[in-house]
Amino acid sequence: MRRRRLGLATAVAFAAAAVAALALLLAPLARRAVDDLGLPLDYSGVIRRQAAEKHLDPALLAAVIYAETKFDPRTSPAGAQGLMQLMPQTAEFLARRSGASTFTLRDLQRPAINIAYGSYYLRYLLDEYRGNVVLALAAYNGGEGNVDRWVALARAHGHPLRIADIPFPETRAYVERVLQARVAYRQTYAAQLGYR
Repeated sequence: MRRRRLGLATAVAFAAAAVAALALLLAPLARRAVDDLGLPLDYSGVIRRQAAEKHLDPALLAAVIYAETKFDPRTSPAGAQGLMQLMPQTAEFLARRSGASTFTLRDLQRPAINIAYGSYYLRYLLDEYRGNVVLALAAYNGGEGNVDRWVALARAHGHPLRIADIPFPETRAYVERVLQARVAYRQTYAAQLGYR
């Protein structure tokens, strides 16, 4: 009886040690799976390249893609397309402005081209709003005309436009989501986004 208990205790201890060893081996894989589900990152090479070319923070670019599509390209009900959810007329404007010789709507479904146009647009908005990330993000989501009106209204009240002043709940939430994701991308994917 005593021998059986000792054998059972040994077997349980061995099984527990095996489970612990397996957990240690699988922990990095599990962490990666959680990151992919909660904070995915694809096309990091394209993001780094476009960020460098357009003088953008790669984490900001990844955060915009995350807020727009969570790296799952699709067409929105409004007609915005691809990873960075560009409207066809905006993409045509960007194609002309950036010197592209040809443009087709199919281009927006190609991640590298969509990210190139989206990063160009983000750079354009940052330039338009003198580097103010909050205003550029608000314009990316809510449109330049709206942001210009909100800025004028805030100035009339004697202060700059703050996130809390954005009257569209969707745009306000979008700006906050991108800013939070930017921090998370810097921390989680520092090596992939070229910070190390």
